[in-house]
Amino acid sequence: MPGGEALRELRGRLAISTREVQDCSRKIAQNEDNEEFYISNSRLTQIETTGSVPSIHKLFSLSVIYKTGFSELLSIFGVNLAELVKYQSALPPEKTCLTKLERPDPEGKVTFPVRLDPGFSIERSNLLSRMVEVWGEVPIPLIQGLDLRHGLYGYIGFKDFTLYPLLRPGSFVQIDDRLQQVKPGPWRSEFERPIYFIELREGYACSWCELNGRRLVLVPHPLSPCTTREFNFPDEAEIVGQVTAVAARVVNYSDDPSCGTLKLPKRV
Repeated sequence: MPGGEALRELRGRLAISTREVQDCSRKIAQNEDNEEFYISNSRLTQIETTGSVPSIHKLFSLSVIYKTGFSELLSIFGVNLAELVKYQSALPPEKTCLTKLERPDPEGKVTFPVRLDPGFSIERSNLLSRMVEVWGEVPIPLIQGLDLRHGLYGYIGFKDFTLYPLLRPGSFVQIDDRLQQVKPGPWRSEFERPIYFIELREGYACSWCELNGRRLVLVPHPLSPCTTREFNFPDEAEIVGQVTAVAARVVNYSDDPSCGTLKLPKRV
């Protein structure tokens, strides 16, 4: 529905005339001491019939008069505020700077886990979808870009030190299940080397990988206390996908009083 037509429908539901809108907007303009908030009868008629886009000041007045959220009126004209965070992430600045995120819309909701499976153990790595028992609607627009229910996200168990300190226990990772081929090296640095999420018979692992014939080699970080593991591929190990993003802790569990005492395991 065109923006002007949608506005006319909103006004019709409230059963108010263009003259009444004009009078109400005049009061807003006077109170704000700014004529930009004023919407004349002829201007409103033009907006409704020709598809002309109102200014942000006039849209504010319409939001007040029509008892409709400002973001909803913006969406009528093709501006979706929920997309802000997505585009801010997709188009980051080239230089380091301070930034402010859009305030969450109290009316907005996003699907988010509200109860975890009581049988889930935080000690072991796992897929987030396997950890969640109940999904609900939570008003947190800040994370609307995450499709947690249908996307693939993994949790690094707090006893999984395979890629420590590059990937710390307790981190969440985003997984692209379209990238299941093990890429051969060499790599210029550890940051360029692909990380994979692997499903094993006894659970999951998150590691660098090498494919040696029909043997999948899980390679730990050089500073990790863990050792290299090998599995028959794909009988004993299957690649879920490649890790494409990480939400990582910056404090070790052993250094964080809120997490109790957890020490690095000894290399075996």
